[in-house]
Amino acid sequence: MAWYQVKGNSADIVFSSRVRLARNLEGYPFAEKLDDAGANEVIDRIEAALDGKDYIKTDMKELSPLSAQSLVEQHLISPAFAAKKSPHALFCNDGKSLSIMVCEEDHIRLQSILPGLALEEAYRFAAECDELLSQQLPLAFDERLGFLTHCPTNLGTGMRASVMLFLPALSAAGSIPELARQLGKIGLTMRGLYGEGSQSRGCLYQVSNQLTLGVSEQEILTRLGNAVSRIIENERQLRESVKGEAAERLKDRILRAEGTLRYASLVSSEEFFKLFADVKLGIAMGVVTSISDEVLHTLFIHVMPATLTKGLADAPKNALERDRARASFIKQALEVSKQ
Repeated sequence: MAWYQVKGNSADIVFSSRVRLARNLEGYPFAEKLDDAGANEVIDRIEAALDGKDYIKTDMKELSPLSAQSLVEQHLISPAFAAKKSPHALFCNDGKSLSIMVCEEDHIRLQSILPGLALEEAYRFAAECDELLSQQLPLAFDERLGFLTHCPTNLGTGMRASVMLFLPALSAAGSIPELARQLGKIGLTMRGLYGEGSQSRGCLYQVSNQLTLGVSEQEILTRLGNAVSRIIENERQLRESVKGEAAERLKDRILRAEGTLRYASLVSSEEFFKLFADVKLGIAMGVVTSISDEVLHTLFIHVMPATLTKGLADAPKNALERDRARASFIKQALEVSKQ
């Protein structure tokens, strides 16, 4: 049972839900102070704890920068983790719904990310993995401060819960800055597509908790869920308020965006974000009927620069070739989805 209530179907507004837990092992300095031998020892201990649990290990030092950036685009790792030079590893389950960064800022950063509004499920998956690790590894914990973490802002539960929201109406109304200020008053924060320090793309925003100390996991999820529920209602009301000529012009813009995705010979990353936002809104409004949210969300990952390049037999030599390849990939994917 949810700890908060959301009226109606939220699939047209909620992109994904994520729960991340930060943990460290007793007896080791934090990750940035580990030498290579210590980092490898931490990696080995976590690998042993996960043995037989169907997690796939990736030694990040063996990955090319392109492959590492593709993992960032898939939201499996952080940009800082991708750029790290000392030993670090990634463990993912088969469906990649749960991933564990080892030796990022903390020894363990495990996250569960699921499509749609699924905070309880994401928390349950993360908590199950956390319990598995805690049964076999000595996690750094203090009775007063909770889980000990590299950054003091993660003390306590060590949990960051977030929901990725698609907010084209609030964006168009210029309401995002005020919304971010209001969220800050209740201990929540609003960030861009790739978290802290990133910008919004495609009208997508992450809303997450700031407080981890002195609050329980349930309190974090309830506060976040209630705030998300209100944001969903505000977004939906704004969408429904578009009438008359404004609605007709919006419909025209959406159909032009759909046509561009289907027939353009060049599509840049920035243009794709704008087209994505218009077509996703069009799907929600019933204007676009031949493209599903599922197909559009899959495209969102596969046409990002690194992921797109990684999937090509011949790497693009310049931006023009990449934009051409992106347009071709989109056309083929949309053609297949019609069949």
